[in-house]
Amino acid sequence: MNLRPIPTVENLSPADFKASYYNTYQPLIIKGLARQWPAYNKWNWDYFIDIVGTKEVGVYNNVKSDSYTPINTADAYMKFGEYLQMVKKGPVDLRIFLFNIFQHAPQIVQDFSWPDEYMKGFVKRFPMLFVGGQGAITHMHFDIDLSHILHTQFAGRKRVLLFPFEEQHKLYRKPWEVLSLANYAHYNEQFDYDNFPAVKLANGYEAILEHGDTLFMPAGYWHHMEYIDAGFAMSLRALQSSIGGKLNGVWNLFGMRNIDTLMKKQHLSGGTTEKREIISIRCQELAAAK
Repeated sequence: MNLRPIPTVENLSPADFKASYYNTYQPLIIKGLARQWPAYNKWNWDYFIDIVGTKEVGVYNNVKSDSYTPINTADAYMKFGEYLQMVKKGPVDLRIFLFNIFQHAPQIVQDFSWPDEYMKGFVKRFPMLFVGGQGAITHMHFDIDLSHILHTQFAGRKRVLLFPFEEQHKLYRKPWEVLSLANYAHYNEQFDYDNFPAVKLANGYEAILEHGDTLFMPAGYWHHMEYIDAGFAMSLRALQSSIGGKLNGVWNLFGMRNIDTLMKKQHLSGGTTEKREIISIRCQELAAAK
């Protein structure tokens, strides 16, 4: 992998952000954007346990999904508060993502402000919370709706690996999916270049996000994240300004995803011994996780 640090600034004017990063699809870390929000000092584990601890959430382990697993299938379910207590106590490789905590506690929307001066098109019904225990991993993928993302880290440190969408073939994208065939877990220590040699040629970025850092991740960027510490972050999503970008996102959501789902159903109903063994192993993994 040919990796560069993600450019980092303390603050940046909206005009400079649009000219140098938004319009050119270049990632950026803004360290000062979230410091003006009440959430910067207010949000912590106990705060979330108190206000939404009884809500049930899907949790995901570090096992990389296979070719038969429907996208975003949770490995287990538990109360949000119970999960956060586990995360607080020590290393746990479980994470949650795309949790719309704001539906359950709408008052906390007042704890941050939408940065409309930086970009338009924010989907304001769906700010999302991402939480992971120390050691949790979000495997390499790109977001299916092709939105721009402002991802703010509120606790702990997280290692981030980014690649532009155009690098997809070097990253070994699965057909009709948003995922990679390769496993990038602990890529900074080891990687299977023998089976995935093209990754050596991939050009990307890396950084470690800390409390208050806001990552601008342009639409379509591949990303892989590893929780160095237990932590949580919030993502604000904004639709692309171009009609073509919006249409590509719609196609992925309602065209590509349905094709992928249909193909997986056909594989699962094929009845071969090998497929049945894979399904059996997967079920055992899910049972053990629960």
